[in-house]
Amino acid sequence: MPELPEVETIKRDLEKAVLGKKITEVCVHNPKVIREPAVAGFKRGLQGARIKNILRRAKLLILELSNGKSLTIHLKMTGQLVYPGGAKNSRVAFHLSGGKILDFNDQRLFAELRLLDDWHSLKFIQRLGPEPAELDLAQFKVMLSKKKTAIKPLLLDQTFISGIGNLYAAEILFQAKINPLRRANELTNKEKELLFLAINDILKAAILHAGSSVDDYVRVSGGKGGYVKYHKVYDRQGKPCLVCKTMIKRISQGGRGTYFCPKCQR
Repeated sequence: MPELPEVETIKRDLEKAVLGKKITEVCVHNPKVIREPAVAGFKRGLQGARIKNILRRAKLLILELSNGKSLTIHLKMTGQLVYPGGAKNSRVAFHLSGGKILDFNDQRLFAELRLLDDWHSLKFIQRLGPEPAELDLAQFKVMLSKKKTAIKPLLLDQTFISGIGNLYAAEILFQAKINPLRRANELTNKEKELLFLAINDILKAAILHAGSSVDDYVRVSGGKGGYVKYHKVYDRQGKPCLVCKTMIKRISQGGRGTYFCPKCQR
């Protein structure tokens, strides 16, 4: 699933490509990705509106429109936005002023598109924890001290901190030299500080390199993100650690594959 760096990259790409354009027509080729309202109302509410602003909250994209409504896009596992589009297999095609098309693709139909009067009213939004960039170190230390949960699944908990997924949690914990099985409230103050710095460092670097294309994620142009070559542990089980040469280990934690170095991460 695209995480904060990938969705932020798409947001920035969209700002350059479609901000200010008018939606002239909406062609829905598969209604399963439209969660609300019904397809007719979805199309009616979009057509004729101009894309006034593009936001990201956690892993959610928000296109604020000139008519006061907002189009929210949750890409989930295989959602993609491609511009200029026009592919025959797109799920929804947004025809824009200037004659080009913004395609929404989703092979597995897990994604969620909504047209809302107020995107803040989404329960998903209301449950979100703070974004990493919204926190300072003192706040982060207090948050960790209250949690007995293992640190890896805690980083994935969107009500605790929003935007981090499985891939970046693994990379963050490796940089901080923290074993994913450690309990959050048992981390030392120094480890909490290293973790805080690693969260910000890894996410900023991933955004700089336009995210990680490990599955279906592509940029709006259709190109791939370049951060994969900087991965230290994710999907490297059985390969030597780039620091100490110990074999990277993979375990299952909270139903997710967890990658770490048993020597570097204590």
